[in-house]
Amino acid sequence: MKSHYLLLMLAASLLAAAPAAHAAYPEKTIRIVVPYSPGGNIDITARALAPGLTEALGQQVVVDNRPGAGGTIGVELVAKSAPDGYTLLLNSTGALTTAPALYPRLGYDPIRDFATTSLVSLVPLVMVTHPSVPARNVKEF
Repeated sequence: MKSHYLLLMLAASLLAAAPAAHAAYPEKTIRIVVPYSPGGNIDITARALAPGLTEALGQQVVVDNRPGAGGTIGVELVAKSAPDGYTLLLNSTGALTTAPALYPRLGYDPIRDFATTSLVSLVPLVMVTHPSVPARNVKEF
C-alpha cells in the first residue's frame, strides 16, 4: 500500500511540473508575413505594429514581405508554417475571400488553415479625379 501511495504522489508531482516544462511564449523571433510588396498599406501597417509588439512581447517582431499571385504566395507560406504562433499573417481579405473563388487549386483553405486573432485596421477606399473633370460625384459621370 505504501508503494502505491508513493507512486501516486510521484505521478501527481510529474503532472504538476508539466506546465513548467514549457517555456513562456514568445521565446524566439516572431515573423509577420505581408503577402504584398514593401511600401503598400499593409506593409506600412505591419511596420508600424512591429516595434510596439516587440516591446510588449519582449521578443523581436520582424516583417517579412512575400508578394506574388495576388497575395496567395505569402498566405500559403503562413498556412504551411508550424502552428506555433511565431508566423503571423497581416492581410486584407482578397487572398482569403476572392482567391478561393478564382483559383480552385489553392495551397490553403482560408477557413480551415487560419484563425482570426485581431482586426487591425479599417481602410476606406476613395475615388478621386482631376479637378478639371466636371463630375463631383459618381452619378455625374
